[in-house]
Amino acid sequence: MFLLVLLSALLLCGCAQYSSDQCNWRGSGLTHEAHSRDVEQVYLRCAEGSLEWLYPTGAVIVNLRPNLLPAEAALSACVKPRPDSRGARLYVERAGALRLLLTEQDLAAGRVRCFALREGALFMEASARRDIGRRITAFQYQLISTHTAACRPCADDELLMAICTSDFAARGSIHRVEEEEEEEDEEQASAVLSLSHVYRQKSRVFVSGGGRGRWTGRVKVPRRCGPRAGQGDFLFTGAVRFGEAWLGCAPLYKDFIRVYRTALDEGTNPCAWTRTERPHASSPNHKT
Repeated sequence: MFLLVLLSALLLCGCAQYSSDQCNWRGSGLTHEAHSRDVEQVYLRCAEGSLEWLYPTGAVIVNLRPNLLPAEAALSACVKPRPDSRGARLYVERAGALRLLLTEQDLAAGRVRCFALREGALFMEASARRDIGRRITAFQYQLISTHTAACRPCADDELLMAICTSDFAARGSIHRVEEEEEEEDEEQASAVLSLSHVYRQKSRVFVSGGGRGRWTGRVKVPRRCGPRAGQGDFLFTGAVRFGEAWLGCAPLYKDFIRVYRTALDEGTNPCAWTRTERPHASSPNHKT
């Protein structure tokens, strides 16, 4: 079994190869083609970057260890393969146990997958093929803060922290939920938002809809959460992954205002918004 060979190779070799670039890695299986069961160790210390594995043979363990974030922070790593990727499978590896993350077919389809960093490292295993020519496994990765499990309401402290650290914060409602013809991830739905205010956004995932103070944009939502249009007025927060907005905490706006005001009164608000960002129960300002 390859896993046993992997563990033996790690114990016997003990030779970790470090990437000279702390964010990106590019390697070739041709460097150890004669030893097709070799395992290479790569360490990356950035919040985002890319990997390109030419002519994959053997395996590569990718350790994502950002050094600019608190060690106790709850972080997830998201992987977006290049659509022409082939020749390998991606696993999450911890203490010799493997969990499949992306099949070779998933890689070729460019499907985005995420996992919690506490689960372990990325393990790239080359497919068993004699002909490795013209095969490349390539993907982008991003590390994001994780504040809440999908489909459950955020606790008050999680909500306040999400407001501080999310890539976007906006007020509005779900206009409709779309079924895309080429949905890149069958586990996600695309919710089109109608927004009255955009308090902040990391990149322009929301754009002006033409009317005064109206904005629109799409967010990715797990299908199992059952997103539906017209469920109320919400505060939407979340992360921007590979140019797309992914929903995080999304309380009813009236519930958010209650939590926010209580934290301000009690002096327990973990961050202070600027005047242009600060929400109010009526006629809040907005920031693009």
